[in-house]
Amino acid sequence: MKRTKIKDILLSEQTDYAVTVKGWVRSFRNNQFIALNDGSTINNVQVVVSLDTDEAIVKRLTTGASISVDGMVVASLGKGQKVEIKAEKVEILGDCDTEKFPLQLKNRPSLEYLREIAHLRFRTSTFGAIFRVRHSLAYAVHKFFNDRGFVYLHTPIVTASDAEGAGEMFRVTTLSPDNPPKKEDGSVDYSEDFFGRCTNLTVSGQLEAELGAMAFSEVYTFGPTFRAENSNTARHLAEFWMIEPEVAFNDIYDNMDLAEDFIKYLISYAMEHNREDLEFLAQRLVDEEKQKPQAERSEMGLVEKLEFVLNNKFERITYTEAIDILLNSPAYKKKKFQYDVKWGIDLQSEHERYLVEKHFKKPVIVTGYPKDIKAFYMRMNEDGKTVAAMDILAPGIGEIVGGSQREERLDKLEQRMAEMHIPAEEMYWYLDTRRFGTVPHAGFGLGFERMVLFVTGMTNIRDVIPFPRTPKNAEF
Repeated sequence: MKRTKIKDILLSEQTDYAVTVKGWVRSFRNNQFIALNDGSTINNVQVVVSLDTDEAIVKRLTTGASISVDGMVVASLGKGQKVEIKAEKVEILGDCDTEKFPLQLKNRPSLEYLREIAHLRFRTSTFGAIFRVRHSLAYAVHKFFNDRGFVYLHTPIVTASDAEGAGEMFRVTTLSPDNPPKKEDGSVDYSEDFFGRCTNLTVSGQLEAELGAMAFSEVYTFGPTFRAENSNTARHLAEFWMIEPEVAFNDIYDNMDLAEDFIKYLISYAMEHNREDLEFLAQRLVDEEKQKPQAERSEMGLVEKLEFVLNNKFERITYTEAIDILLNSPAYKKKKFQYDVKWGIDLQSEHERYLVEKHFKKPVIVTGYPKDIKAFYMRMNEDGKTVAAMDILAPGIGEIVGGSQREERLDKLEQRMAEMHIPAEEMYWYLDTRRFGTVPHAGFGLGFERMVLFVTGMTNIRDVIPFPRTPKNAEF
């Protein structure tokens, strides 16, 4: 008989029909009741095993074992479930050595412990919920843009450009690390490398997406990006996924509207399609909060926080207004900020969260940042000091989106590149978009893991990507 997913059995609530289910044993009690899960839902189905089942089979029904069950779906006599499966045949597909099975070692393994066994953490309820939500959000990204007529553009992973100008990139080379070819001045001769030049893993698909926007008007990228930043914080990864729409004829205001609609759409989609997962994660967060001192506990629960974002129009302020608010805040006057506040600084997470959680009590879009702390491609404002940049700040996490109206004026862009020592000859292809039919255009980047972190209520970004890549860590 064809396998039926546990999710479908629990959703239908029908009874008195034969099924075959397959999955992993979550628990087995009284030599009769199996809690079985196949990953299709956070909920288990109870399988009732006959007391005259072969003792050799019963001994192998251990936590973690994989089994196949043929039986009848019947109304459940137990509490907390409407249906259960009365087993007629139980087959062991894969035994599990309970003495060595890491998930047997603790009643409720810590997230730190589970990171050490990341190849098995998918089997826990917490990570099952996280990655089902991640899947839904990924699908929702494509659905949002597809329904609005955007073209999905695959931008290169191997690139010779540094979109951010930060220089923290992973080198891609086939040259011998022990004896690379050298130029007369002793530097490495990359002309003999595979691509004939120095190449790296991309930090962003934005610049290439701009090329597509000049033909299709509306494009987006959604792919892996890489930063060789030696950071071990709970917010940084060396490999992560970025969503980057780029839209011709849009200005900074259109850009803000698109980003706000996008964030709300993703949250709404997850709340509609992953309600049980989110409610489980919300309860997990409540239990975790109980361990913290009262002063450190969140003011909002997970579902409440998501509804808060959906139900509020994002506040829009300038960077200058944000600095004024911070300088006049009780937190600043009582010296509660770790980092100083003055015009020209790059806002820190504590500043961003104050604006969102304490002052406005809603998501905030900050625009008009000083040009000296932003990238070369952002459009210069008329004041000559600020650029048409935007960051969206969300409760509990701070910045979640960064974007801008792009500098479409060739002379202004060349001037800015010269100021930042970006070689124009290497970026001829980018400058050509300003030479041949330039138009106002805008775009933004949403770090996918940041979004998953926000929606699931997790606090460490390593817990929302299947195989985290961080300094000194590249397992699997």
